[in-house]
Amino acid sequence: MRVFVTGATGALGRHLVPALIAAGHDVTATTRTPGKAAGLREAGAEPVVLDGLDRDAVIAAVSAAAPDVIVHQMTALSGGTRGFRNFDRMFAATNELRTRGTDNLLAAAERAGTRRVVAQSYAGPGPDARPGGGLKSDDDPLDWRPLRTAVRGPAAIAYVDATVPAKAAEGIVLRYGGFYGPGASEAMLGAVRKRMIPLVGGGMGVWSFVEITDAAAATVAAVERGAPGVYNIVDDDPAPVAHWLPYLAQVIGAKPPLRVPAWLGRLLAGDLIVGQMTGSRGYSNEKAKKELGWEPRYPSWRDGFRAWTSG
Repeated sequence: MRVFVTGATGALGRHLVPALIAAGHDVTATTRTPGKAAGLREAGAEPVVLDGLDRDAVIAAVSAAAPDVIVHQMTALSGGTRGFRNFDRMFAATNELRTRGTDNLLAAAERAGTRRVVAQSYAGPGPDARPGGGLKSDDDPLDWRPLRTAVRGPAAIAYVDATVPAKAAEGIVLRYGGFYGPGASEAMLGAVRKRMIPLVGGGMGVWSFVEITDAAAATVAAVERGAPGVYNIVDDDPAPVAHWLPYLAQVIGAKPPLRVPAWLGRLLAGDLIVGQMTGSRGYSNEKAKKELGWEPRYPSWRDGFRAWTSG
């Protein structure tokens, strides 16, 4: 098929484009940075330099490519760990890409007659409104506890979840868990080595992860098959921070994480981090495995972390 991938030089896109080409698809890949176009061409894709917020340019590029499938991976994330005290400020550009950028791609899909649109969403940790309520299914909303500094971000994520299946003929939303692996979350490793990520308030918040090449494989599966709707793309082993963070420190040879009470964590890092550490629920991947035929190569972060940090 002809596949139009936006955000093709991001953490996931760098693995997705080669995976799509290896599967036999004809890929048009976009980047905002002209200097990255040559790398996309070397990978076998047709590069396009494109600003996802430029509606006319998006419609023109998609019309020229005439794709069977559009894959929306546009974000503006630096990969750093700073700035989480004000989630909305840190993710302002990404929020625009998840709202206006999504609208632009949906308009382009309609103009070009592209039925299938696959869009990136979020199954990472959050300050859940109902902690302890069990794993979230694909039908559960984001449902974060309201925070003054995290209003626009959750709203933008919810916008993708609702709008893509409603407006695309075959709209698929992939909620990815926390990325790790080659080219993903290296900043977290540095922070763990420096003991800059403490266990806050006991660390009983449950996180769901997905290794980055597993996430790319799930995206290829969604390009090729699967009914419209929302899918959680996470591994089989959701786990409390108190389990995975000391393990990650151990496999990279770092000292165990510091432990701080919730009140101190709130002073140092803000409410969002405390909520992620203490009140996150995690996600179930049953639907993605059944309906997309996807099986993660790393069913658990335990094996995945070890492979990642030893590579």
